Amino acid sequence: MEVFLIVISILLITVVLLQSGKAEGAGNIVMGGNSELFANRKERGMELFLSRMTLLLGVIFFVICLVSSFM
Repeated sequence: MEVFLIVISILLITVVLLQSGKAEGAGNIVMGGNSELFANRKERGMELFLSRMTLLLGVIFFVICLVSSFM
């Protein structure tokens, strides 16, 4: 069970690091620039895949942690 948890956690870290930063223009907010940080962007292609993979791996990680705590 611990091996699965380690593999899932490594995959989860990798997928999160592959995602593009959604707050790329956060510095513009502080400086008063026009930023689209809070704009409603629709994910497409690889970004959508990575987002869904992150959600799936997060749920699997959570379930494995719950199961292993009851054993």
